[in-house]
Amino acid sequence: MKFLPSMALAALAITAATPALASLDLATKKACMACHSVDNKVVGPAYKEVAKRYAADKTAEAKLVQTVLKGSDPKKPNWGGMAMPANKDRVSEAEAKQLVKWILSLK
Repeated sequence: MKFLPSMALAALAITAATPALASLDLATKKACMACHSVDNKVVGPAYKEVAKRYAADKTAEAKLVQTVLKGSDPKKPNWGGMAMPANKDRVSEAEAKQLVKWILSLK
């Protein structure tokens, strides 16, 4: 039964990697990737730039969840240019939280 600890470690490694992949899959499924990418600006900012901007902001998660759901103010877009549209019809609050946690975890 020496394999049991190794199998447990392998299962933990797979589980730890799954949330990041699941969030990228969720972002793709919910059409977020039509306007964003992980590394480069598309219509909206790269997710790594969002993570960098909000790294020290303790209220970032709550703010960004609301931005995902309700969109940004068209008169004052957060990143200049085009405002982010509301997504509450296609993204649940739980999904928005999952996406924002993933985005903020990017380095």
